[in-house]
Amino acid sequence: MNGLDWLRTDGDRLVDGSGRTVVLAGIGLGGWMNMENFITGYPATESLHRAQLRRVLGDEGYHRFFDRFLTDFFDTADVEYLASLGLNSVRVPFNYRHFEDDDRPFELKEEGFRRLDRVVEICARAGLYTILDLHAVPGAQNQNWHSDNPTHWAMFWQHRHFQDRVVHLWEALAQRYRDNPAVAGYNPVNEPGDPTGEVIGPFYDRLEAAIRAVDDRHILFLDGNRYSTDFSAFTEPYPNTVYTAHDYALPGIAVGSEYPGVTRGEYFDRAVVERTFLRRTEFMRRTGTPIWIGEFGPVYTGEPERDRARYRLLRDQLDIYREHGASWALWTYKDIGLQGLVHAAADSPYLRRIAPALEKKIRLGADSWGGTDTHVRHILDPIDELFDKEFPGFDPFPWGRRAWINLLVRNILLAEPLVEDFGRCFAGVTPAEAETLAGSFAFDRCVRREGLADALREHQARSS
Repeated sequence: MNGLDWLRTDGDRLVDGSGRTVVLAGIGLGGWMNMENFITGYPATESLHRAQLRRVLGDEGYHRFFDRFLTDFFDTADVEYLASLGLNSVRVPFNYRHFEDDDRPFELKEEGFRRLDRVVEICARAGLYTILDLHAVPGAQNQNWHSDNPTHWAMFWQHRHFQDRVVHLWEALAQRYRDNPAVAGYNPVNEPGDPTGEVIGPFYDRLEAAIRAVDDRHILFLDGNRYSTDFSAFTEPYPNTVYTAHDYALPGIAVGSEYPGVTRGEYFDRAVVERTFLRRTEFMRRTGTPIWIGEFGPVYTGEPERDRARYRLLRDQLDIYREHGASWALWTYKDIGLQGLVHAAADSPYLRRIAPALEKKIRLGADSWGGTDTHVRHILDPIDELFDKEFPGFDPFPWGRRAWINLLVRNILLAEPLVEDFGRCFAGVTPAEAETLAGSFAFDRCVRREGLADALREHQARSS
C-alpha cells in the first residue's frame, strides 16, 4: 500500500516495526474538513458560514465553491512542501458533518470518507503519516467555535445520543483504516471540555473498548479535559495509547506580548515555557507513556520585531520538545495570514472579495483566536464592572469570567450578525466565479511564511 511502517507505543517511545524510535514532527490541517473562522475569514461558526453561502450562492455555487476548496486547500503540492521541510506527519481535523447529517443520525455518508482517503493517500505517497482527529462532534464537545458550537454549552456531555453517534462513527473509521499503516492513529475527540469532569472518563472507557473491538493495532491519541490540559480523569493508561497535551504559550497568542518579557503581568522566558510544558505533560511522564503535543504555536502580527520574538518562542518550544523526546504537531498549516505556514495572498480574489466583512470583523474583535477587544472596550467595561459588583466570585468553566464574557459578547453576540455581512460579499457571484474564489487557497497561489519554514527546516535538520 505504501512504504510507511506500523507505529506503536513502547514505554515512553513511539516505535516502528523494527523497534526504532519515531518522533512525529508534523502540522495540523486546520480549516480543511473542519473550518475555523480565523483560518478562512468568516465570522462565527462553520455551520452558520456554510448556511449563509448556500443562501447567497445557491446550491450549484455552494457545491462548486466547496468542492474546489476541499481539493485546493490541501493537495499534492502542499504535501510535497511539508515533506521538503523534514516533517513526517499531518494531524487531520474533521467535522462530523462530513460523515453524518443531524436529521439522519447513524447514516454515514461515503463522501466524507472519500475526502479523508485522498489526504491519507497523498500524505503516504510523500512519506507522511496521518493522525485522524475528530475536531467537532454532535452536540459540541467544548464551548467554543472550533467545535462548530453556536452556543457556549457543550451539550455532548449531557446527551447519550450524541455520544452514541461518536462511538458509531469511530467504529466505522476504525473499520475503514484498520489495515492502513500510513494512519499513525486515531485522535478521537479534540479538546474536550467536560465541565463536571465526571463524564469524560467513562466515555473514553467506552470509546476505547469500541475502537479496540474493531482495530487493536492503531495508536489512540487521547486529549485531556479542559482543552487537553487536564489529565485528572485518567488513572491507568490504556494499551498502545498516547495522551496528548496542547501547549499554547501565552506570549505567542496574547496581544501586546513580549518574549522574553512580561505578558499580562507575568514574566516569560524559556524556563517558564519549559515549566508549563512539564506541568502539562506530568501524567505522561509519571505513567511512562509517550508525549505528543497535539497543538502549539504562536500567531503572527506582521510587526517584524514582535514576530522575531515569536519565532524565538517557537524555537524554544521545539528545542524543549526535542530534549524531552516529545512528538508534536504545529497549529496550523494554511490560513489567510494569522498563523499558517502558508497563507492566501492579500491580493487573491477571495481576500479581495471578503475584505469589507473582514475589516469589520477585525474591528469588532469577533474572533476569539487572534482577535482583540480594543475597539469594543466601551461595551465590555460596563459588563465587567457589573460583574465585579454583582457576581465577584463567578468563575465559569473552562477559563473564567473574562473569557466567558468575551465569548458571549464578541464571539457570539457580535459575530452572528456579521455572518450576513460576510454573505453579502458574495452577492452576484456566479457558480464559476465561486469556484475561482475557492482556488485562491491552492498552494501555487499562496504565500509561504518563510521565517516559520526556516525555523521548522532548521529544527528538523538538527534533529535528524
